[in-house]
Amino acid sequence: MDYKFWGWEQANVTAVTDQYKGIVTPRDLYDALSEIWCADTCAPRMRQNWTPENKTLGQCSITAFLAQDIFGGVVYGILRPGGNYHCYNAVGDCRFDLTSEQFGDEILIYEGNPEQFREVHFAKEEKQMRYEYLKKELKRFCDRRDL
Repeated sequence: MDYKFWGWEQANVTAVTDQYKGIVTPRDLYDALSEIWCADTCAPRMRQNWTPENKTLGQCSITAFLAQDIFGGVVYGILRPGGNYHCYNAVGDCRFDLTSEQFGDEILIYEGNPEQFREVHFAKEEKQMRYEYLKKELKRFCDRRDL
């Protein structure tokens, strides 16, 4: 299967935790999150533009930190107009961006970007809450698949 997220071709690192049954690679995570991402998990400033057809809109930091929980590695950020960072993951030599589809045909630069830290991102209570919600829904999704 061909995926649309950036780095999908080499997104074959394996999970360092078994907390989420069935999530072995970033592709598995993308498949599961595609069923979970919603307006409630979208950044509030972008929520009015969120649609099921653009499901990755406003999901980057909470998704990248959840991917870090599952696969390890580092979260990096691409500085965007307006001063916000678009987050993506690097695990060893493997780099992937599960939420890159939101940018359409825009080419993002995935080199030379600063590391991002959850303490900074989650200083915003709403972002911490969205992350916790996404994590809980992923766990619920994985547990249901195991029935």
